[in-house]
Amino acid sequence: MDLQPAQLAALVAIADTGSFEAAARALSVTPSAVSQRIRALESAAGQVLVRRTAPCAPTRAGERLVRLGRETSLLWAEAREELSASGAVVELRVAVNADSLATWFGGVLSAVGGWPGVALRLDVEDQATSTDLLRRGEALAAVTSDPVAVQGCTVGPLGVLRYRPAASPAFAERWVRAGRADWAAMPVVVFNEKDALQDDLLAARGHPRPPVVHRVPTSADFHEAVRRGLGWGLVPEPQLGPDLASGRLVLLAAGDRPGRDRVDVALHWQRWRLDSPLLGRLSDVVRTEAAAALRPLARPHHPL
Repeated sequence: MDLQPAQLAALVAIADTGSFEAAARALSVTPSAVSQRIRALESAAGQVLVRRTAPCAPTRAGERLVRLGRETSLLWAEAREELSASGAVVELRVAVNADSLATWFGGVLSAVGGWPGVALRLDVEDQATSTDLLRRGEALAAVTSDPVAVQGCTVGPLGVLRYRPAASPAFAERWVRAGRADWAAMPVVVFNEKDALQDDLLAARGHPRPPVVHRVPTSADFHEAVRRGLGWGLVPEPQLGPDLASGRLVLLAAGDRPGRDRVDVALHWQRWRLDSPLLGRLSDVVRTEAAAALRPLARPHHPL
């Protein structure tokens, strides 16, 4: 199959922008030129690669070629950088879960901020679903809870992010009696509909979600909502420590279920199996930051 870089670039641009017209603007060519490149690419592949919907999206076969296009773009950008070509910018597309971004991933941002000619593009995605971005070619690496490598990727453990159920002292005073929390009735805060951590803790105690469920879809605001007594929630240990010390938050369930008052989420780093020095450098930084902040992954993940 004869694949041309300009054709792959057109496919990637459509995946990024959602239309032939927007892809043309991104590439500084006409929409007709983008259409011709996609038709030629589909002819070479022998199948449809773009769903002509609103927005446009790659087909399953198209997703594989989008990934190839991004790989090619990364390697070319690195080559231009090594040859000291002026204006060369390498884009690193990474999926990371919100709690990692709010706790330990900041050191990665600091490191990449010192790399000239490198643009970091983060997609904030739940750790349980971030591998979907790898499969679709939308990210070249991801922080994920999935220990099974996506096809064409490598995977390695980062460590465990521990969550503890916490609430404001005033909230606990209303809902905890003799060390026992009223799990069936206490209002709870969740991140979004993909957030099942609180459900895991409740299920271990034989309870469904309570009648009142608040949704706060950013990590910092979720933390603040729990602080302000909106409900109880599972807070990552790196965020929790200072609040416990100051008395702004208290732990729940320590009295009624010793040793089962936590949810541990095992995190892994998946990246494309690509001979890219820059991707390898990024991976080294991610592993270093994770090792400094996360608990060691001592055994297979078991939430409770």
